[in-house]
Amino acid sequence: MVVLNQKKIVFIHRYNQWIRTIGSAHIVTTDFNPWPFDANVGIYKYQIMRTIKLILISYFCISIYYNSSAQKTYCNPLNIDYGYTPIPNFSEWGRHRATADPVITMYKGDYYLFSTNQWGYWWSPDLSTWNFVSRSFLKPWHKVYDDLCAPAVWVQGDTLLVFGSTYSTNFPIWMSTNPKANEWKEVVDSFAIGGWDPDFFTDTDGKLYMYNGSSNAYPLYGIEINRKTFAPIGTRKELLLLNDERFGWQRFGEYSDNTFLNPFLEGAWMTKHNGKYYLQYGAPGTEFSGYADGVAVSDQPLGYFAHQSMPLSYKPGGFARGAGHGATFTDKWDNYWHVSTLAISVKNNFERRLGLWPAGFDKEDVMYCNTAFGDYPHTLPNGKADHLESRFTGWMLLNYNKPVTVSSILGSYQANNAVDESIKTYWCARTPNSGEWIASDLGEVSTVKAIQINYADQDATILGKQPGLYHQYKLFYSTDGLKWKLLIDKSLNKTDVPHDYLELSIPVEARYVKLENTHVPSGKFAISGLRVFGTGHGEKPETVTDFVVLRTHSDKRSAWLKWRPVDNATGYNIYMGIAPNKLYNCIMVYGSNEYWLKAMDREMPYYFTIEAFNENGVSAKTQIIKSE
Repeated sequence: MVVLNQKKIVFIHRYNQWIRTIGSAHIVTTDFNPWPFDANVGIYKYQIMRTIKLILISYFCISIYYNSSAQKTYCNPLNIDYGYTPIPNFSEWGRHRATADPVITMYKGDYYLFSTNQWGYWWSPDLSTWNFVSRSFLKPWHKVYDDLCAPAVWVQGDTLLVFGSTYSTNFPIWMSTNPKANEWKEVVDSFAIGGWDPDFFTDTDGKLYMYNGSSNAYPLYGIEINRKTFAPIGTRKELLLLNDERFGWQRFGEYSDNTFLNPFLEGAWMTKHNGKYYLQYGAPGTEFSGYADGVAVSDQPLGYFAHQSMPLSYKPGGFARGAGHGATFTDKWDNYWHVSTLAISVKNNFERRLGLWPAGFDKEDVMYCNTAFGDYPHTLPNGKADHLESRFTGWMLLNYNKPVTVSSILGSYQANNAVDESIKTYWCARTPNSGEWIASDLGEVSTVKAIQINYADQDATILGKQPGLYHQYKLFYSTDGLKWKLLIDKSLNKTDVPHDYLELSIPVEARYVKLENTHVPSGKFAISGLRVFGTGHGEKPETVTDFVVLRTHSDKRSAWLKWRPVDNATGYNIYMGIAPNKLYNCIMVYGSNEYWLKAMDREMPYYFTIEAFNENGVSAKTQIIKSE
């Protein structure tokens, strides 16, 4: 009897899948050994060219360590085939990928994702593998480069419905009972009252409501809609305004200082839980790190709504920042999730991506969203869960600001930009050619469990959503930087993976990881983040000491947070909330032992704790402190 190790089993399974795909009956038995190991060979032999065998063996080296269909984790930004901006005047600083304003809803057992200007939508069985369906929802007289902007998507009975942002009187509502097959028809030719950033919500009593608004001067509105004719019932009601004089996070600007505009209120979304209505909204501006979704609560679908003190989804630190204008949905096990917009805003203010966060309601019906370690690997839904318990895998970032070597450098796009934990900066090679490479030194041999490759758009020429785009590359690993082993081979890949996330089915011990380019869809080979996750073999950081919160008397919305640096820490997580057992907001800080906080409700006391982390793990949190 031959005993196979895990690598051989994975190889055999994937080899058999491939053979079936090409229509051959050539099946590898459990005794098959594709390399010269000491195992018996038992193959049902049909004639096949030796060269094809070699190609297959080379190809299936991919699956020794990586099997995309078996991934149990995900990592933000979501790895979907984002379209390039379709609007020419948004591309003055370089053409780039962009989408925002996402909605995910479950329909007939699958998840459907719609977002701004994508000329179509995605569906997924598991929130991991996304399948794009090309579709235009526009009438012929609309601008050819435009498409659904900030769409509303909802399920009514057995039907999926879609409506895009507009104040035009001739924009339809679309319906489908088979969206996988791209079968749609107009349920209403013209939704007369229109609405920008709309959300349609079906209450438990069957009544239908629409919420909408996008302005730095006007409120969010709500109105009941006839669910059969989609005619308005009555007139719109003013529901909610921002109050940045009280709630610090609602102030406009990267530094929450109302730089030159009043803050924007947009992106309405309604969730009902335990008889209460939770009206979510985006603020204060999509281009900022503090872009977030707030929430206001009412006993009635059309208000009065009272703001929660802190944002619902809030991610002002880390690799990918911002968590605004999104939607809350439930998975197959009725767990809540929140999908929202991440900001890049380099080539244009509206250069954006999407992120997914665990969410829910606590025992006192306070709505929360868990963004702690929000762009590190998290587990995908696999059953009923309590999202107050983190879904973070515990896999740490192994190469933050560690040494990097590259094949070439274009201008000022330096190598270490790929490991500085900012999606806004990137390394760029001089060419898009096959063979350009980047190698990251982890500092010491560590256990590598996942890798995320974030491409940047340098000198891209594409405008809009185009089919046939793909990335191809190879990943290697080494313990000494001299002898390299193939980790993942995607040199035959034909899919578009701008934020490719690779969970290793078999972790490897490595000090060096090298990414070698084969093909990029457009422009040069450029990487904003080559992020290596796993566990180091050193010591976790010590608990932070001397943590203080200095809240100003003149402006209770703001505070200066300071702590003694921890020698072996690479970063810190600050947790805050308005009760010691409700520290639902998290701020990740790299390379500093202070933080200027401008996000507080001036009328509330706050509670804080902090933890340190490095490539080896996370320290204990400090004792919770109160700031009046």
